[in-house]
Amino acid sequence: MTLNDYFESLRGKRITVIGLGISNRPLVRMLLERGFSVECRDRTPREKQLDDVLELERQGAVLNLGEDYLEGIDADVVFRTPGLNAFCPQLTALRENGTIVTSEMEAFFAVCPCPIVGVTGSDGKTTTTTLIAKLFENSGRKTWCGGNIGTPLLPEADRMTAEDVAVVELSSFQLMGMQVSPHVSVVTNLSPNHLDIHKDMEEYVAAKENIYLHQSADDLVVLNRDNEITNSFVPKAAGRVLQFSRKVRPERGYWLRPDQMICRVDGELEEEIMDASEILIPGVHNIENYMAAFCAVDGLVGKDVMVDLARTFGGVAHRIQLIREKDGVKFYDSSIDSSPNRTRAALRSFSQKVIMVAGGKDKGIAYDDLGPELREHVKLLVLTGMTAGKIRAAAEQVPGWDNTNPEILDVEEFDDAIRAAAARASRGDIVILSPASTSFDRFRNFEERGLRFQSVVNSL
Repeated sequence: MTLNDYFESLRGKRITVIGLGISNRPLVRMLLERGFSVECRDRTPREKQLDDVLELERQGAVLNLGEDYLEGIDADVVFRTPGLNAFCPQLTALRENGTIVTSEMEAFFAVCPCPIVGVTGSDGKTTTTTLIAKLFENSGRKTWCGGNIGTPLLPEADRMTAEDVAVVELSSFQLMGMQVSPHVSVVTNLSPNHLDIHKDMEEYVAAKENIYLHQSADDLVVLNRDNEITNSFVPKAAGRVLQFSRKVRPERGYWLRPDQMICRVDGELEEEIMDASEILIPGVHNIENYMAAFCAVDGLVGKDVMVDLARTFGGVAHRIQLIREKDGVKFYDSSIDSSPNRTRAALRSFSQKVIMVAGGKDKGIAYDDLGPELREHVKLLVLTGMTAGKIRAAAEQVPGWDNTNPEILDVEEFDDAIRAAAARASRGDIVILSPASTSFDRFRNFEERGLRFQSVVNSL
């Protein structure tokens, strides 16, 4: 089905778009350009809406804004925002009355003419998505990269060809309720996450599983052998399975041999790819990300392309990104660390204790396991934001804590917390923003938080 065929199939139907974020605004514009009447609903009140949203109204969209935005919907087709639970009471009632509830991402899957590689997981999915896209690009293949990584792909679908490849990051919210899976699916890992929105861990995992449950026998799923949840998916996979591991040699896939050599394995066969120490971006989690990416492009991209990227790629913005070195102090932006697991991985990327700025909005997950990591990897913990108390409690409960291991400093304002961390740093120190929390107590997203960190650091 082409993009135009898809839109023609909607002709004569009453259409409502719920949520006017990054992915849905282009969808609304495409519908308006084709002469559709579109009702748009969004929780944010009019006085706080972006100019881009109000411009949609000037172009002909009907806006229904505010807290009651889900009430009274009467439509044949509803495009939901990824941030809205696919099985909330209002959407469930609409389905029961015959309304088709879909999404911009599902529309893209319906019209995409080329193979789709989908990546999901609790951590590492953006870096892994980026690595896969770059591996294809560097091998000479036209590659489209988007989805949850920040770029809607539906508007680009009519420019794609069958020879291209689309690499798409998929969140649990995008996957929830989906009835189609990518040709190649990657699950980096799974751990408790987004439990402030999902009703429980079971629902969260079930959403993630849609990335591979609808595959055919000709498709491929890439799974983390070391993660108990993702390893349990193997018997349910309809297609081929490749696994990656830092601990165990899988039957087929990639693993980190004890001598730190990344190897491709296929039954009894084993091929050395590269020494893990050659990977430019720090952290054992990035070794996992590379192995996941290698699995995804296995047989499609040459070993030389893999090794060259690993040796030269400096990392994705806001993911242990080196911002500046001033007076011998290195400042890293890892604003993407919106959970304790991500912070744990970031801290383990360094061979020395760091000065860490942390805190933000609570996601409804426990911080207890972060305490031992803070003791082992942090010498000064600067806390700010809504979760400051929970992170402090996690550190204080570690046996032997006496406010020196790590020392903890509470600072009310975000900018002041960064300056306080910098003021306490000496030559040779590392200062890292690794919040272990979401940004929504003060910022629209983690990118805005990271850019604020960079601005303050560059103004020192």
